[in-house]
Amino acid sequence: MLKYVTSYILIITTFLSAETIFSQNSHTIIATLHPESHIINIQHEIVFQNKTNDTLNSVYLYDWNNAFSNNQTPLAKRFAEDFNKSFHLAKKEEKGNTKLISLTDRNYNYLKWERLESDDILKIQLNFPLYPHQNYHLRLSYSVKLPDSKFTRYGYTDENDFLLKNWYIMPAVYENGEWKLYSNKNLDDIYDQSSDYQIILNYPSNYNLISDLNVVQDKEMENYKQTIIYGEKRADITLYFKLFNEFSIHDTGSLKVITNLDSKELDYIQKGLSIEKVIDFIEENLGKYPHDKLLVTEEEYRKNPLYGLNQLPSFLRPFPDEFQFELRILKTTLYKYLDNSIFVDPRSDRWLFDAIQTYLMIEYVEKNYPDMKLLGGLSKVWGIRSFSLAKMDFNDQYTFLYMLMARKSLDQELTKPSDSLIKFNEKIANKYKAGVGFVYLKNYLGDNTIDKSIKTFYNDYKNDKATPQDFLTILNNNSHKNIDWFYNEYINTRHKIDYKLKKLKKDKDSVWVTVKNKSGTTVPITLFSVDKNDSVLSQQWLSGIRNEKVVGFERKEVKRLVLNYNKLIPEFNQRNNSKSVNGLIGNRKLKFQFFKDIEDPLYNQIFYVPIATFNVYDGFTPGMRLYNKTFLDRPFFYDLSPSYSFKEKTIVGGAKFNFRKYIDEGNLYQINFLAYGNTFHYAEGLRYTTITPAISFAFRTDDFRSNERQYLTSRFVNVIRDKSPDIDTDPDYSVLNTRYTYINNSIINYKSWFADLQIAHKFSKVSFNCEYRKLLRNNRQVNFRLFFGKFIYNETNSDFFSFALDRPTDYLFDYNYLGRSESTGLFSQQIIIAEGGFKSKLKSAYSNDWMLTANVSTNIWKWIEVYGDAGFVDNKYENTEFVYDSGIRLNLVTDYFELYLPVYSNNGWEIAQQNYDEKIRFIITLSPRTLTGLFTRKWF
Repeated sequence: MLKYVTSYILIITTFLSAETIFSQNSHTIIATLHPESHIINIQHEIVFQNKTNDTLNSVYLYDWNNAFSNNQTPLAKRFAEDFNKSFHLAKKEEKGNTKLISLTDRNYNYLKWERLESDDILKIQLNFPLYPHQNYHLRLSYSVKLPDSKFTRYGYTDENDFLLKNWYIMPAVYENGEWKLYSNKNLDDIYDQSSDYQIILNYPSNYNLISDLNVVQDKEMENYKQTIIYGEKRADITLYFKLFNEFSIHDTGSLKVITNLDSKELDYIQKGLSIEKVIDFIEENLGKYPHDKLLVTEEEYRKNPLYGLNQLPSFLRPFPDEFQFELRILKTTLYKYLDNSIFVDPRSDRWLFDAIQTYLMIEYVEKNYPDMKLLGGLSKVWGIRSFSLAKMDFNDQYTFLYMLMARKSLDQELTKPSDSLIKFNEKIANKYKAGVGFVYLKNYLGDNTIDKSIKTFYNDYKNDKATPQDFLTILNNNSHKNIDWFYNEYINTRHKIDYKLKKLKKDKDSVWVTVKNKSGTTVPITLFSVDKNDSVLSQQWLSGIRNEKVVGFERKEVKRLVLNYNKLIPEFNQRNNSKSVNGLIGNRKLKFQFFKDIEDPLYNQIFYVPIATFNVYDGFTPGMRLYNKTFLDRPFFYDLSPSYSFKEKTIVGGAKFNFRKYIDEGNLYQINFLAYGNTFHYAEGLRYTTITPAISFAFRTDDFRSNERQYLTSRFVNVIRDKSPDIDTDPDYSVLNTRYTYINNSIINYKSWFADLQIAHKFSKVSFNCEYRKLLRNNRQVNFRLFFGKFIYNETNSDFFSFALDRPTDYLFDYNYLGRSESTGLFSQQIIIAEGGFKSKLKSAYSNDWMLTANVSTNIWKWIEVYGDAGFVDNKYENTEFVYDSGIRLNLVTDYFELYLPVYSNNGWEIAQQNYDEKIRFIITLSPRTLTGLFTRKWF
């Protein structure tokens, strides 16, 4: 009671006198909530302490709520980068802002201030210098208009609740001679110093306040409540104002956990037991939390959930209820526990907390649920249990999901600032790599050094500022081995770990094997010897292998030597880790398996799955797809799809072989060597076959988050066709095709272009194509496309190789036509937007000299659009003709199912002409890859 009285006196005296001396930053806030307008009026006094040896003439303040004020802030741009258009299209009243009414010093003298270009950082010019280790008082009066919670889960909700985070202005951090001017980018990583808070909250009496600060006084007036809360050495303060309080309080004895994390399958007592179990584990592995209460919310969990099967609907989740709830509580509590206790730079040094959080999650499952599989109960279901995926332990997912990015060459250094990370890395891969790194290091050291160092670090720097170097110093001091490689190679680079067993020699008593370092990343690797039952006979750590090293064993019962047998090291490729001592040719058996699976290093896997295709000439075409591509990308993969054409009663299908080389350094990041081909029918009774070798180069910028890509592709297309009476030229031909493509994909502004060159025996031509798409504030999208094509020489005597105005002949067999040779009937109405891009069928349908066209469209209501095309068509020995058309586009499912209804063109009013149904054009796509791309683009 005395503590509360003292705190209340401190609040009052702070407002009455500016002479109080503080040992650290402090905030004194009077905030009044107005639910109807979603506004909080705030009177705020900040005591900012200069903890450095520098003299400051200006200070900077974070005003992250103002990041919601317009579409040009870093936050708004971040939403667009993640293909989220909700903020761009939001109404003004749904967005937030901060109106700064007055800003003075301790003597109420006005201070000059300005907003930086980002709009969420304020620069304050001081009236007198702030000397080292001195305090400066700032008095602010401002109103905060809260945003709709649909953007970040914080703000006002549809139920008119208020979830407050980053809701008040706070000082930026000055260290190492510079200000850390971080803008709000929806990463929940505001950089705050340890501060004392005294807050008086005024709000309507029908609301419940949820906070983990100490309540000094709580009184209710006629129509409103006033609550005074207080906290020492705290980070950013999160507050909830709820009309209905669904939070529960669980007292573990050492800590009160306030949470709305729900589990419909568990009652209050069961949840309490799970929470107590989690807190006991955290206190055992970290230490006591420095405050009395901890707020753990559903919103915080949903911002960083347990990705994977844990996100399935409850009726499909294959995990025990307690297990799911405990992991949700564990992950969110660890995040809050660390974030509220130790003050690290959350943008540049986040990897350290990620490592501790993920490592302790792995340890928790290892201790309490050691037999839990990645698929949970599904791992025992018939038809699933035979998959290698079903045999994976739950903790195997961490290495697997990190490797998902490493295999795509999209992994990034753990020391990269979090705002420069690809979303998948920021949310998943980097966190998991960091945690797996601690597991790797623990096994290398072979003792409890990691556990001891984590606990020492937490307790030494509790309520204080720290850096990763502080932790690494503790770790080095506790280690009995040299672990410089851990930071220099594993943490600070994106170098891959990849060893292989190269040569094996043996005699009667001994066996020697050569271990080769394929990647050049010099980190320790384990080498195991196993017997015929796959039981481990011996294990040894090999260090310092820069190129190759020969290792010897006593032969005895050794049947196989295996690198990284327990798979605790996140190695890039484990398919070359095993050598059989018995001298059999090949070390991996052949394994046929239904559907895709994870890699099994012991087998050469061939997956098979039924497929079916359709075109007019082959009819329904069932087949079997045979491929070796697992869930993780691999350098070489093949895809064979033999099928049976019921209509032609013959074998058709395709094949593709691809060797992919990733390059970690520089803008050229991928080289593909391909060979692919298809054989189907292009008309009734007429087969075509294509055989195409190709090479492609992919380029990206240094910013991995950028959607900007460039590609250079060269291929040699060989076409072999059955002779038809309708073909008056050689049915077989070859075309050398080189194309440069630029694309910058964004949900707000999309732009791409390509330049294409084709050289064949009887023709050569160049073409240029560019597209631009703009999403306007009113949700209206404007699309523009320009195409120009010109023959360098043309000795053909038909339009088969000509530029097409509305329906390319597809002599390179790139497009998925259902009836490529049809000139009448339904299948002739299929359209693919290429070359001229027209929708109406005009008399001047082809050009054997040059063509210039433009296509424009915009939506008028939801999926209904209007389009217009115009251009020039030039043929040899004929006058250049101006062409145009217009109509309505029904964009039902973009790129999957669209209808084009011509209205007016060179043909006149087409909508009023006979047989109008034959003029309607359609787009239909059967490939699922287009759809999956819509979901994965925001992650990769």
